[in-house]
Amino acid sequence: MSIPSEHDDPINSKILSVSEDMVSGFQEFPFHSIAEKAELPLNIVLERIHVMLKAGVIRRVRQTLLATKLAHGALCAWKIDNNKLEKAFDYMFNEDPFSGHVVIRSTDRVITGSDFKLWTTLKVPQGESLDEHAEKLRSIIGAEKFILMPAKGIFSLGVGHVRRKNLPPGSKSDSPAKMLTTTVVELTPLEWKVLLSIKEELELNEINEDPWSKRAESIGLSKEDYTNTARELDKKNVIGRFSTFLEHVKPSSTGKRVTRFNGLFHWRVKEGMQKEAGAEIGRHHILTHCYWREGGENFGNVNIMGVVHGYDKDLVMVHKAAIDKHLEEIGIEVLYTNVFWGGRSEIKPSEISPVIYKQWHQKNHSYVL
Repeated sequence: MSIPSEHDDPINSKILSVSEDMVSGFQEFPFHSIAEKAELPLNIVLERIHVMLKAGVIRRVRQTLLATKLAHGALCAWKIDNNKLEKAFDYMFNEDPFSGHVVIRSTDRVITGSDFKLWTTLKVPQGESLDEHAEKLRSIIGAEKFILMPAKGIFSLGVGHVRRKNLPPGSKSDSPAKMLTTTVVELTPLEWKVLLSIKEELELNEINEDPWSKRAESIGLSKEDYTNTARELDKKNVIGRFSTFLEHVKPSSTGKRVTRFNGLFHWRVKEGMQKEAGAEIGRHHILTHCYWREGGENFGNVNIMGVVHGYDKDLVMVHKAAIDKHLEEIGIEVLYTNVFWGGRSEIKPSEISPVIYKQWHQKNHSYVL
């Protein structure tokens, strides 16, 4: 009898409800943590993650970083002719290691900013310029304009598509979300060495009881030195979560999807209310991401942005209505709000290596699509 690989198998769902975004920080034995939280034997957890990864249901397994602490980053919206859009999308995803999320977005009606259809996340190493890199990308893809929207604060950052599927609208934490800052942290050469090793996605043969021993050996460190350095990195708040990333946009080999719609919600609140509003929006469990970002005049001067994924478009909007109602009830006035729907989408980890950054710019010095 074959082992089920779909995300909605009861055992797989139990594992994914934990492994997507409930294992925080650095864990010396991350799969033990998943097994413990999921209340399942370790061998079952390892077996099922192997099967789901082979089937493409899980697209990668890796230790995430809080890259906002390690590199300069921003959400970037691109205004580009429709006949160049698909080619630009392919370039951003396949050829620019510093672009992470690459999404084509649309609106249900013509609103401010609806002519910006290509959206990416962008990160550059410490000391480098976001504007310079974005300008180089603009010249390569032939975009008319780009808008950089760096995060001033982070209120929610997770994934958890499986455990969010059945959340009731309005489900929220008992207290407002705490805002994480985006102040860049300086690291030692040894810390960078371990960090760049630990962030790479795990190969199938590394999904075992002790995934870090081989990584330590590959960079000439003892397991003890490797894990001690990783713990120091954790204390500096640059380690995110250990995560199994689902293929949540494309259907599986049997046609099943984890989600079908994702909405990038924009809210504009009064100047000076960004932190309070973001904390109240970010406490809602349905949000996978919630940031304080200044959209500027091109986007109606919105200043809080959040992302909600769901299988049903109407239900996604019901979740948003519950957030809007909460803001109204506690007296936070929303001056303007809208939604950008995600279409074609690809996600990859953003590169933060200064060496690779310099190599990329040398290689693409005069390149044009």
